[in-house]
Amino acid sequence: MTTLLIIIGVITLIAILMYNSLIGKKNQVDNIFAGVDTVLKKRFDLIPNLIASVERYMEHEKSTLEKVTELRAQAMKPGISDDQKIALDAKLSAALGSITVAMEAYPDLKANENVMHLMRTLNEIEEQISAARRAYNQAVTDLNNAIEMFPTNLIAGWMNLQRRAVFEITVPERQNVNVQELFNR
Repeated sequence: MTTLLIIIGVITLIAILMYNSLIGKKNQVDNIFAGVDTVLKKRFDLIPNLIASVERYMEHEKSTLEKVTELRAQAMKPGISDDQKIALDAKLSAALGSITVAMEAYPDLKANENVMHLMRTLNEIEEQISAARRAYNQAVTDLNNAIEMFPTNLIAGWMNLQRRAVFEITVPERQNVNVQELFNR
């Protein structure tokens, strides 16, 4: 009888530890995503200033500027899901990369002190976003592993925990930028 109680006690303790571990991992993912969200908001707040500063120089890239503005507006809507935020971030990163590369074709723009300051600030924010994405992806990987691995997958199923998406680089972002194409516009 005491052996049975000890076995039940050990199993209960293990179940409690697995449950608490899963809750900790889930909360870690949520916490880190909130940090990512904060840095993305800093980027979204910077975009109007950047666009206003470069708009007059970059008539040829007007569609890119409009796309960045549109993506920013979508990202600032209340109530969008984490997956939508991740997808919008990927699109916005690609569009901002296009602006940065396109600016190389405008010496006057590169020499503008306001634009240079904005670009330095944007670069700092992009580095912060990159670091936040790495931390988020690690936390998500830890959570996803716990959700999928035995025996925590049993508790995770009972808790209705679902896999989370990681920040991924889109296919266009993986390709090298064709600088020559920028000069042929």
